[in-house]
Amino acid sequence: MSAPAANLEDRPSLLKGRRTLTLRDTFAFHCGPERSCFNSCCADVNIVLTPLDVLGLARRLGLTTTAFRARHTVTLQTRDLQLPVVALKMEDREGRPCPFVGPEGCTVYQDRPWACRMYPLGLAVPPARAGEEPEPLYFLFEDDFCEGRRDGPDWTVGQWREDQGVPERERLDAAFRRVVTHPWFIGGRRLDPRRQELFLMACYDLDRFREFIFESSFLKRLVVEPELAASLATDDLTLLDFSFRWVRFALFGEPTLKVRRVTN
Repeated sequence: MSAPAANLEDRPSLLKGRRTLTLRDTFAFHCGPERSCFNSCCADVNIVLTPLDVLGLARRLGLTTTAFRARHTVTLQTRDLQLPVVALKMEDREGRPCPFVGPEGCTVYQDRPWACRMYPLGLAVPPARAGEEPEPLYFLFEDDFCEGRRDGPDWTVGQWREDQGVPERERLDAAFRRVVTHPWFIGGRRLDPRRQELFLMACYDLDRFREFIFESSFLKRLVVEPELAASLATDDLTLLDFSFRWVRFALFGEPTLKVRRVTN
């Protein structure tokens, strides 16, 4: 089950041999402990995490995002863009199970990653093109081990998204997709190592990004309204939304933030 919310692999190879779906198309699926394959999809799998996934799991476990990344993730790079992405680290033992799966299923279910919510669906986002925003495309995983896809009830993609609580997260997940499919990458541009580290900090390590805002000259150099600054200090979702604005400003040169005027 490798179903990242913002897949950056080459679209044709990712979708080769897979059934693609619109929001109105249907598929059959049902999962539960009565299935003999229950938990089979929770081992030896690449689960790419979104920034919202990392934040939710860290808070669920009572960890800082810095500690969560160190303990439970690995950082990979996409093949084409060499863009760093964060994936969940499987346990280093037989079967490579997810660290958060127990005999009765997922122990972090309310904060499970996007990929786990949407399985057996995945989402492909094509490369950016000048003047147009990439249109995400759903596709269906048809793993041989999965009994749930053979005799489950029919769902539309839209119904499944609602059932799995995806619309509540859509604004922030979509904002991240707009970062990783940004037109800046057209023509083969790649982030240098320093920019890669800034990208990782802002998107995947919000506690470190918060320190960067409040313990550096950040607020002296950029215009941030007092009310927003107060929210950034305490509200994680506001901070995550702001982090995407800052990435677009700092890495891609978009006017999403303003530089303060220097007065003598």
